[in-house]
Amino acid sequence: MLTSIKGKSVIVTGASKGIGKGIARVFANQGARVMIVGRDAGAAAATAKEIGNGAQSFSADVADWDQSQAMAKATADAFGGIDILCANAGVYPQTKIEEMDPGEWDQVMATNLRGNFLSVKACLPWLKKSGEGRIVLTSSITGPQTGFPGWSHYGATKSGQLGFMRTACIELAKYGITVNAVLPGNIITEGLEGLGDDYLKTMAASIPLKKLGRVEDIGNAALFLASKEAGYITGQTIIVDGGQILPESLEAIEQV
Repeated sequence: MLTSIKGKSVIVTGASKGIGKGIARVFANQGARVMIVGRDAGAAAATAKEIGNGAQSFSADVADWDQSQAMAKATADAFGGIDILCANAGVYPQTKIEEMDPGEWDQVMATNLRGNFLSVKACLPWLKKSGEGRIVLTSSITGPQTGFPGWSHYGATKSGQLGFMRTACIELAKYGITVNAVLPGNIITEGLEGLGDDYLKTMAASIPLKKLGRVEDIGNAALFLASKEAGYITGQTIIVDGGQILPESLEAIEQV
């Protein structure tokens, strides 16, 4: 059993929906004080109300330095500090390289990579005071492990997060802060549910466990990396994908 994180102060960025919402719910259900951060103030507030357990919300664009600083200060003021940062905010428009406007590339880099850096930097003063600060990044199998047409920019940022992590964990180790990443595979979110059952079944067919993951599966992995028991783990990744990256081909699964 993991040591309780009850009372810990947690920021989850990009938490209004999808994986971020799942991460926030897992932490809140364990008694942590969770700040739901999203660009849409109304959506963030609605998510905080839905999750309950004392969750609060704050509107911020993590790609903006002033807003990232305001996010960190508001959380520290509300909860008395910051113990855990789950840097989850990300965008993933699907556009192939030939059709992609350079501005779209810049937008994805700003949110997914610059926002990752700014969130960490803004929270550092309080994470250092925590004594057992935890940073959990939401990367992806796309980029570090796999590729998919239309996501060259997204994959680049998700690989970039891991490069950032491997140096950040060295720099921040002297403060007792760990930095790790969760790499989700295909997870059922609001966006995927709208694509229909046939699409979901096709996706599930390429996964050895024959099912898509739940947002809570990512939340549980983040919870472990944020726990006291994971205090000697830093600069590492956990792939949560039902074994998706393992088969050489769909035929490898069909022959089992």
